Amino acid sequence: MIKLTLGEIAAIVEGQVINADAGFTTSAYPVINSKLANSETFFAAFAGSNTDGHDYISSAISNGAQFALVSKDCSAPAIKVSDVSVALTKLAIFVREKLQAVTVIGITGSQGKTTTKDLLLHILSVSGETIAPAESLNNELGVPLLLLRCTETTKYCIVEMGARHIGDIKYLSEIAKPQIGVVLGVGKAHVGEFGSREIIAKTKSELISALGPQGIAILGTYDEFTPNMNPKAGVRKLFFGEKSQCDIRAADIEVREGRAHFDLVTPDGRAAVSLQLLGLHQISNALAAAAVATALHIPIETISAALSTAEVSSKWRMAISEIGEVTIINDSYNANPESTAAALRTLALISQETGGVSWAFLGKMHELGESSNDEHAAIGRLVTEIGVDHLVVIGAREYLTDLTLDSAGGESAVHYFESKVEALSMVEHFAPGDVVLLKASRAEEFNLLAELIEDKLQNSPGRDEVEQ
Repeated sequence: MIKLTLGEIAAIVEGQVINADAGFTTSAYPVINSKLANSETFFAAFAGSNTDGHDYISSAISNGAQFALVSKDCSAPAIKVSDVSVALTKLAIFVREKLQAVTVIGITGSQGKTTTKDLLLHILSVSGETIAPAESLNNELGVPLLLLRCTETTKYCIVEMGARHIGDIKYLSEIAKPQIGVVLGVGKAHVGEFGSREIIAKTKSELISALGPQGIAILGTYDEFTPNMNPKAGVRKLFFGEKSQCDIRAADIEVREGRAHFDLVTPDGRAAVSLQLLGLHQISNALAAAAVATALHIPIETISAALSTAEVSSKWRMAISEIGEVTIINDSYNANPESTAAALRTLALISQETGGVSWAFLGKMHELGESSNDEHAAIGRLVTEIGVDHLVVIGAREYLTDLTLDSAGGESAVHYFESKVEALSMVEHFAPGDVVLLKASRAEEFNLLAELIEDKLQNSPGRDEVEQ
């Protein structure tokens, strides 16, 4: 945050200072979890349908929060407003206008936003103070919270932009005012809400349309919609991908231990990259981050070195762990047809290299609308086509449309369980060298399944004797 008095903040958000000196100067940034409060924060008390943040004001103040932003009377130092969310947005817009030196990078796309953000943060942090969301704070609440962490010393701010409706990204762009906009691609995620990929493309293009003169539009070339997005006059376009005509591209791609190795080619030259992230699909995320860094005049040697050392920092995204000699790939954060197909191909590659058996534990992919049955069935067929040894389906029979249970479907054995607990019976069949993938939409809570599997592996009979 920039330095402001409580009185100035109250004027900006059309509120009233209570139980505090209006002349008190602060640069505190907001938190919405009282446990995260400290002496550098203020507490935004939201009155939700299930939890009322006003019940946690005293806890936040005890943890060091300088004051609270409230919509109800309280005894703590506070600024009272009619709507806390609206107040935060007004404050974020004001602060963004004052921080003219910060470069804001907006990232949107049907998949890969968070991984691209993590990679870009790793690159840009070498060049200067960079602010980015710790998790996927990509909505009308998360974007103001992120912007209010920026200060006069912030050089870059990376903003993820998600959408549930047409106009959402336009709204977020009006708050963040990005100078650089990145569209990773238009896929099938949320097609159930939007109705078609064409409408999804229109929504994602709102970021590009929001760029002002001298802005930079960075566009992926992995679908038919993104490369054709047209910004305003004066906005420069950069394309990334694996085609020879792309401004930033990957050449001489190889895969070793499930990780991509390639030459990064930009207008500034060519440099080798060895990703630490699992899967060929990470190439596009790496190229998007490299394109932003190239546009910001970061040397290609710095970009390639950063991409080669970056690791997964956001949870449940192709996170790999080993219990004994069994490899677990936890990709349970979310799922759509494109990301699930990519994860399955990664599973097949890694298990081929380890020589073990491959296990795909799949749950439902949400928000696919009328195409849901067909998309699940297509993933079921893909499992058998690429030679995954075992498909373990939990609560989503749609995967099984063209498959036969408990028998070979192509090269795959197919199993079905109604619950995660029931599916744990498969763990006793794991052997050293096996590779296990867990993939489903976030609402399916496959992160809990990952914990259950790891616990069972760690406590299985004979485990201690094997490890000695």
